Amino acid sequence: MVKKQPEEGHRGRLRDKFLAHGLDKLTDEEALELLLTLATPRQDCKERARQLLRQFGSISQVLEADGEALAAVAGIGPKNTLGLKLVPAVAGRYLQDLAARAPQERKKFDLTQYLRFTMGSYDHEVFKIIILDSGGGLRGEENISRGTLDRAVVFVREVIQAALRRKAAALICAHNHPSGNLSPSGSDLALTRRIYYACRLVEIELADHVIVSREGIYSFAQAGKITALEKEYRAGGL
Repeated sequence: MVKKQPEEGHRGRLRDKFLAHGLDKLTDEEALELLLTLATPRQDCKERARQLLRQFGSISQVLEADGEALAAVAGIGPKNTLGLKLVPAVAGRYLQDLAARAPQERKKFDLTQYLRFTMGSYDHEVFKIIILDSGGGLRGEENISRGTLDRAVVFVREVIQAALRRKAAALICAHNHPSGNLSPSGSDLALTRRIYYACRLVEIELADHVIVSREGIYSFAQAGKITALEKEYRAGGL
């Protein structure tokens, strides 16, 4: 009988714990260690997991870290870097699919969580639109602009062109604030107003504009600003 190495028994216990309880019973270090074992056969991954947490601070910061920074950690290398970057990418795809399949009353919740997950950690501003069909179902998304730390130049005509090209019945605009401040700026308010009016002219509904950061999400619709724009539009006799 071949005697198992100590690390093989430890890996087996981690796997069994995860399969029985999910991540609830695993520490961040154990979760990272288990993930690293998938690309590192027959080697102890405990110290590598500890080093990742020491260097980046938390499991979320490890998964959000730049690929080059991850690969520079002793013992990580390209295979583990691939695995670590694949996790948030697959999770984002899962949340996007969940939002598309969810019952109508859950669509908004799942979609905003997806946006927070995929955009909240960016260190530069990105502006995108979420394409919705006439029933509020998710048809897809399209990046409109990528900017700097505190600014992304957005042309309303590009938003409308993309919405028409994708045959949108409605759309949700989304952009992130890398600073973490969720309050809409004067530019955010003005841009939302211009997009709302442009959408009305081509019979597309602007369902919402959300601002995303690691700390959370600000919704123009929930804050009553989309309703206010509708009242303003109707008062103008348009």
